[in-house]
Amino acid sequence: MTTDQGSRDRTGSDETFLEVQRSPEFQALRKALRGFVFPMTAAFFLWYLLYVVLSAYARDFMDVKVFGNINVALIFGLLQFVTTFLIAWWYSRFAGKTLDPQGEALKARVENGGPR
Repeated sequence: MTTDQGSRDRTGSDETFLEVQRSPEFQALRKALRGFVFPMTAAFFLWYLLYVVLSAYARDFMDVKVFGNINVALIFGLLQFVTTFLIAWWYSRFAGKTLDPQGEALKARVENGGPR
């Protein structure tokens, strides 16, 4: 296994990385990330599963015309795209306000002499 010597010279040894990984700041950053990603992933998968199950077992419901040739199935399908983009936008805002400042502060501490 090789390492990037340039990053090692700038930030220290492998031990430095292990110290950072064990630090409370890094643990808080991971907790914040997981606190967003895991629930949002579960919610999206459940929403997608609902769409698939309804498409397979509730064909009469999904075939209901809402207006013109637009039915419930088409609306649900398009809403899958909408929710994907909303989740990406929401994550971007969350990362910018929460994760990025924590990550930058941790990076600055490491580059300025370690996590101590």
